Amino acid sequence: MTEHLRSGYTTGACAAAAAKAATIICLSGHAPELVAITLPKGQRVTFPVQVDELGRAVVVKDAGDDPDCTNGAHLTARACLIGGGDVVIKGGDGVGVVTKAGLGLPIGEAAINPVPRRMITEAIREVTNQGIEVVLSVPGGQEMARATTNDRLGILGGISILGTTGIVKPFSTAAYRASIVQQIDVASANEVRHIILVTGSRTEAAAATIFPYVDPVAIVEVGDFSGIALKRSASHNPELITWIGMAGKVSKLAQGLLMTHFHRANVDTAQLEAAARYVGASESLIAAATATTTARHFYECCRAEEDIRPLVELTRRAALTCFAAVGQRIPVEVLMVDFDSLEVVASHRLTP
Repeated sequence: MTEHLRSGYTTGACAAAAAKAATIICLSGHAPELVAITLPKGQRVTFPVQVDELGRAVVVKDAGDDPDCTNGAHLTARACLIGGGDVVIKGGDGVGVVTKAGLGLPIGEAAINPVPRRMITEAIREVTNQGIEVVLSVPGGQEMARATTNDRLGILGGISILGTTGIVKPFSTAAYRASIVQQIDVASANEVRHIILVTGSRTEAAAATIFPYVDPVAIVEVGDFSGIALKRSASHNPELITWIGMAGKVSKLAQGLLMTHFHRANVDTAQLEAAARYVGASESLIAAATATTTARHFYECCRAEEDIRPLVELTRRAALTCFAAVGQRIPVEVLMVDFDSLEVVASHRLTP
């Protein structure tokens, strides 16, 4: 039995709670001691609220047992009424600004991702339907960002407000790896012959759509531990292992990397360029491969030019990595899905 590790909350969840508290302060003049918000999967969670010397609402991030550089960050919000009835979300001091394409956010905007933006809006709407502008700040965010790859990704001036589930699961620990092994063992014990490995909550949603009739126990969230998951799955001799991911993690698999966390390994843009050249893509796509450090930018350029051949090639190379990991004795397929629609964009299957 492995030691239980405590989950925590994402910067996005904490920002939503701070924004709700700030809205209450704006409307009532009084700060709540606690605020509750709803996470994307429907869980209702409560956060304690502090007030800083400027009268802003503060929620302190608790990342649980995750080794997160933003643990203890003060997600700070100020809200004010505006006309028009919309919720306007802005970034203040310590929140990064997007300066490069490929992150799924407009250049010049605060690095507050779409799911956190939705959580913030929903939290504010629990308080009022009036127009609200909220400014989110993270004191010390610039210093925290130095421990991340934000500057390389073109996020300058602070941290990103992230999170698709609101919950931080402990990363890079024996217990987390053991939980993956346990999920796969449970699937096998339930006579699952098709194991589906997904990298996160969005690819899990994609899997449920792509394989609507599969037993849910067959879908295993593996995070960045693809190598461990592939090898454990193969040990049960399934009829097929399907791995589902988006362009970034597919590109890392194509490089031969089975640990795909961004702190451990960066996307090799030379690999993207090689894939584009291999299939005879246009010079503009070849140039796009090394124009930024994100696979997403390259992906978006391929879709814009309506040439997915480089993406298909990356998927083929990723499948080769997965096939090698299972000793080339179990059929393996890799599916690359779209960032937004979660539709399958490219796939490749290898069979012994």
